[in-house]
Amino acid sequence: MFEINPISVPKAATVLANALREQILDGRIAEGQTLPNERDLASRAGLSRSSVREALRMLETEGLVVTRPGRAGGAEVVRPDISMIQRSMETFIRGKGIRLESVLQAREAVEPQAARLAAQFWTDEDWAALSESHERLIQEQGDLPRFLKANFDWHQAVVKASQNELLIAFITSIAQPLYAATDLRGFNSMEVRHAVCVAHGKVMDALRARDADAAWRRMGRHVGAYHESVQQRSRDDEQAEQALLVAGEPPPESTQSGT
Repeated sequence: MFEINPISVPKAATVLANALREQILDGRIAEGQTLPNERDLASRAGLSRSSVREALRMLETEGLVVTRPGRAGGAEVVRPDISMIQRSMETFIRGKGIRLESVLQAREAVEPQAARLAAQFWTDEDWAALSESHERLIQEQGDLPRFLKANFDWHQAVVKASQNELLIAFITSIAQPLYAATDLRGFNSMEVRHAVCVAHGKVMDALRARDADAAWRRMGRHVGAYHESVQQRSRDDEQAEQALLVAGEPPPESTQSGT
């Protein structure tokens, strides 16, 4: 018996958005160029102005155009930046309820490789940023908020020094959950802060010597040790909560900050 499956026909706005997107990404429409106005685009594409408007909204959401208001305004072509990826990743992490464990696993997979590349490719500017954040880390051990900020800045500087745009974009996109994860209850005693400074110092030595293998190994141990500590703390908290429930007492409210 003859059969035919349902045929999905894309919306006119989607077809136009796809056509414009391809021309922007392959460079036929250059960054900074202003697209024709809605009336002109509608006439050229044989579409309604509402379809054109919807297509431009799609491209603006993707970070490929920005709408300039006013008589001399219009849809100007731009290139996607890291902030767009960061917003998308933060929305994905929060919207999907991604566990801190998964974020730390991703970090553990990526940061050692970033350190390996940083050892090979850091510039004088990168080294200045690394040294500055490392010195702040050492000096601010007695001030937890400043210490955490210096720690965050140092890790970001290592990734930036890798010169790998994709690694930089990925780590930047999960930066906020990672920053929150450094402020977990019970993980920032003076002993822990000192250990962090020592671990960073060892990575810095490898970077200075441009020893890629040592940088990879030492960064792996550093982020791996933190991940293991978080896992152990989680196990301890679960056991303590179970003990309270067995005793008929409610568990205390968590004072954990962040994810």
